[in-house]
Amino acid sequence: MPIGASLMPLARIAQSLSQHVIALAAAGMAGVTMGSALGLWPWLSLEAAWGDRPLPAFGMAVQIGLTAFLVLICAFFPSGWRVLALERSHRDFRIAMKDVTAAYHAAHMADREGVFTLSGEFDAVRERLEWLRDHPDLKLLEADILTVAAQMSQQSHRLATIYSEERVARARDFLAQRQQEAEEQQKRIQEALAICREILRWNSQVELEEAMVASQLSQLDEQLQSILPALGYRIGDRSPARSGIGADRGAEPAAMTAPMAAEATPSSTPPERTVLRPDNVLPMTAKPAAE
Repeated sequence: MPIGASLMPLARIAQSLSQHVIALAAAGMAGVTMGSALGLWPWLSLEAAWGDRPLPAFGMAVQIGLTAFLVLICAFFPSGWRVLALERSHRDFRIAMKDVTAAYHAAHMADREGVFTLSGEFDAVRERLEWLRDHPDLKLLEADILTVAAQMSQQSHRLATIYSEERVARARDFLAQRQQEAEEQQKRIQEALAICREILRWNSQVELEEAMVASQLSQLDEQLQSILPALGYRIGDRSPARSGIGADRGAEPAAMTAPMAAEATPSSTPPERTVLRPDNVLPMTAKPAAE
């Protein structure tokens, strides 16, 4: 290892230490000089003469001059710190993927927006590099990082063209329209399902009411079957028996027209059922003859 390289850390430590000492000395001398100027304590006193001529204010001049000298030296510290920072960054420079990613992302987004127009490979890289150098967020990055990001952006130009902002916005609008149509169709389906459920409920209610009516008619027929024999009437079938509402309706007119059965014509007789009277009941027309 060279001797200069081994002494470099010690030199940096000594340089930093000397800067701090000078800064503290300048601050101390500035405070002492300000106190002397305000009369808080006396000025520095030194016995000096220029030939045979004494210099009574020599101590004050030395104090003021030393203070000004230290303050002027401290004024150069910021520039020295910037130089040290540049040397340190140049010496410890490594291409960090974070910086490359940030620069590439900025260039790629600009490419998607159509900022770059040159088609040649060299011209496209140069155009991207100039744009990255002028970017306000990338001014602190090294030139090598910007170059790598510009080359990567040029290689991904096809992707930037395919997924440009205009095409992505058009695709999003299309998907939003399709989603809206799907939601409207879903709403129509929900309304149709609600109507279908209402119809099914209504149908069940109608069937239940019809079943209740049929049950009531059956009960009425049974009551007539039990009451008519007690009154001297009975219902006989002339045709095969029918079930349901039609049979009950056929029995009802027969019961209602039983007293007038003898006077009715054959065409007025119910086609399905007839009311048979017992033998001891005479017709209305036969009573005078019997008497």
